[in-house]
Amino acid sequence: MDLTLLTSPELIHLNSHFSSRERAIAFLVQQLDQQGILDNAQDFLQAVTERENEGPTALGEGLAVPHGKSASVRRAAFALATLENPLPWQGVDGEEPVNMIFLLAIPEAEAGSTHMELLTALTTRLVDDQTRAALLVARHVQEVLALLGEESVPETQKLRALPDDAPRVVCITACPAGIAHTYMAAEYLEKAAKKLGIHIDVEKQGANGIENAITAAQCDRAVACVFAAEVAIKDSQRFDGIPCVQVPVAEPIRHAEAVLQQALAIRRQPGEIVASAPVKPQKTSIKADLKQALLSGISFAVPLIVAGGSLLAVTVLIAQLFGWQELYAQKESWLWMYRQLGGGMLGILMVPVLSAYTAYSLADKPALTPGFAAGLCANMIGAGFLGGVAGGLIAGYVMRWMKKHVRLRASFNGFLMFYLYPVLGTLVTGSIMLFVIGEPVAWLNTSLTAWLNGLSGSNAMVLGALIAFMCSFDLGGPINKAAYAFCLGAMANGVYGPYAIFGATKMVSAFTVTASTLLAPHLFKSFEIETGKSTWLLGLAGITEGAIPMAIEDPLRVIGSFLAGSVVTGAIVGASGIGLSTPGAGIFSMFLLHDGGWGGWLSAAIWLGAALAGTVISTVVLLSWRGYAVRQGHFTGDIPSS
Repeated sequence: MDLTLLTSPELIHLNSHFSSRERAIAFLVQQLDQQGILDNAQDFLQAVTERENEGPTALGEGLAVPHGKSASVRRAAFALATLENPLPWQGVDGEEPVNMIFLLAIPEAEAGSTHMELLTALTTRLVDDQTRAALLVARHVQEVLALLGEESVPETQKLRALPDDAPRVVCITACPAGIAHTYMAAEYLEKAAKKLGIHIDVEKQGANGIENAITAAQCDRAVACVFAAEVAIKDSQRFDGIPCVQVPVAEPIRHAEAVLQQALAIRRQPGEIVASAPVKPQKTSIKADLKQALLSGISFAVPLIVAGGSLLAVTVLIAQLFGWQELYAQKESWLWMYRQLGGGMLGILMVPVLSAYTAYSLADKPALTPGFAAGLCANMIGAGFLGGVAGGLIAGYVMRWMKKHVRLRASFNGFLMFYLYPVLGTLVTGSIMLFVIGEPVAWLNTSLTAWLNGLSGSNAMVLGALIAFMCSFDLGGPINKAAYAFCLGAMANGVYGPYAIFGATKMVSAFTVTASTLLAPHLFKSFEIETGKSTWLLGLAGITEGAIPMAIEDPLRVIGSFLAGSVVTGAIVGASGIGLSTPGAGIFSMFLLHDGGWGGWLSAAIWLGAALAGTVISTVVLLSWRGYAVRQGHFTGDIPSS
């Protein structure tokens, strides 16, 4: 790929000075806009900012690759700035100094193709020490273009023939975002392998799926394997019997040769099966296991819940708007069929999917079938959401034990994976769910449901305030997800008040960001103001994550303000007795409420009014607190006050 086709002399800036990461990104966005690359610079800046907040984009060796995928990008391009004075930039292991910035602009339609191709081409060039050094000392744009051109691949990266008997190492690279670090680590491993004179096969498990998948034949010839990853490796059983080194994904970027030498130190003879004894294994506590498993299960279930809830919401709205209640209730009518589809996704599929992917997080693919079976058992005995979580954990730990202790010769792997594991796992997990812990969990589930149904007055207010506090505490993080899981579990058991609280509270933080930045822009930085222009829309959709950029900039004051208004919203909705049984409907939830005896219009007014009341309180607290900080010199906005 000729990188010079995706940039121009006007987009290359040498020996630049910036006071912060945000200013550097804003400057490069402005340059892209001036060259006609962007339809809307602010939309693209928002996309880049959101990506920065998702995870680190500093790749080590003084390089940062911020990027954004947006419909406002007309064509793929990148802008480059080299820095005279390094800037601190967030990397995998915390802040690191950066002296070279590549800002990638990717059209949304090309997110899975051009994005990956451009990142791969960049990392191929920049993995070479000579190329990076030459870019940093370049004084003319034409020097940079020559270095990035198609013909400029350094001699150190050209392939040379290796003897057939040279050792072969297989590697997997994977990072949480599945983009930059995945590809950068792969390039550094390949470069180090050439220098050491060994064969290497690197499989990249990234956002574009599995690339350069390692085959059984390659595994047979391998003397060792390397897992450079921060997430679970897909189909890791392929590497059973091969000595393995496990390291963070950033480690090869810094010490690729050392990682490969570590793998060679525990090498086997090709084809030999040895007991896997990973060096530096990633030890996790039971607490970390449980947290990761639950969050994984919820993350896989959420799209199903949103799709099913939205479909159900649309059918209800259509019936109400056009007076088609009879059609809605008429069996096998088209509207009834859609209603059944949405309801089935929530009532039948939700718990098995939650259970299966909770188990998958603990024991990979072999745990999926027992996990689905555990979820079905939970539905059969009325254990609901809690039963699904418990069943997923049981299936995961049962299959983890089986994978470790129930082993056959390599020639019987097919029988093991496709018959023995699923059948034994389902029998053991199903038996435990149906005859051992299923009934106690079902009793706990029923007792919790009865307790929730019996809440009223001050008790309901306290519950509402607690759910709202958890919802706004980390804006989509683990505590927010715990509240979400509780509300879904209650809803699955026919208790609809908690989700009405959660749905109203989700709007508070987003509305507060917009209201605050509109009322007093001089108290905020430019990116916060840009964030505020769109968060109200995310709030209407029930998305709290839009407020994260402001919360990261000033966590104590921003989160504290969100919490002040949110607990009021939660208390009001909790005390009102209003319920909501349709997740994922956003602002349209106000038309789908269980009115709690208030009537349809009044219950909608109370629900939305509670969200707006919380917004007013949070906005007043935030403006007062931030204003005090500005007057004391503890915080400085980008726009001078008039």
